[in-house]
Amino acid sequence: IGFSAGDARGRIAQLPWVESVDVQKVYPSTLAVTLVERVPFAVWQQGSRLWVIEENGRVITPLARSQHAELPVIVGRGAEDHAAEFLRTMAAYPEIASKTRAYIRVADRRWDLRLRNGTTVKLPAIGYEKALAAVIEADRAQELFSRDVTVVDMRLDGRMVLKLTEAAMEQRQAMLKERLGKKYVPEKRT
Repeated sequence: IGFSAGDARGRIAQLPWVESVDVQKVYPSTLAVTLVERVPFAVWQQGSRLWVIEENGRVITPLARSQHAELPVIVGRGAEDHAAEFLRTMAAYPEIASKTRAYIRVADRRWDLRLRNGTTVKLPAIGYEKALAAVIEADRAQELFSRDVTVVDMRLDGRMVLKLTEAAMEQRQAMLKERLGKKYVPEKRT
């Protein structure tokens, strides 16, 4: 008799995973509780902290354990607000989306992709769909992501700039030195 359905509703509604709740007393001795759970969309990393977020970017709760390992990982300030639109676009490019470990928001204006093999793909702020298509085509034609490449920079329109691993760069320098002999001038590393 002394149980307050309104108080119970208020306490349950404060739980992080609860979107909405309804609590009713059903006499003589039953409670009917109906709740709608929030839907996790992605894991958002800001610095060293991880949160589970909804599609609209609203934080649900800090990430605990690895129970949401299947969710896409987005990184950086502003990523939570722009992730839904970007991930909808990425769904149209499953060849690269399936290889992506994290989507990194850079300066709250553009995206980088961190692939599972460690390669970073830098996308332009505008026209990234065209850049994604070009990267996929390069991978199909020349197996780009199975090579010793650490960065694929697509920020310049119509150009792809690659950064090699240290080992690949040393092999390239040795090959050029052997091929050019005395005319060889070491390339500057950036």
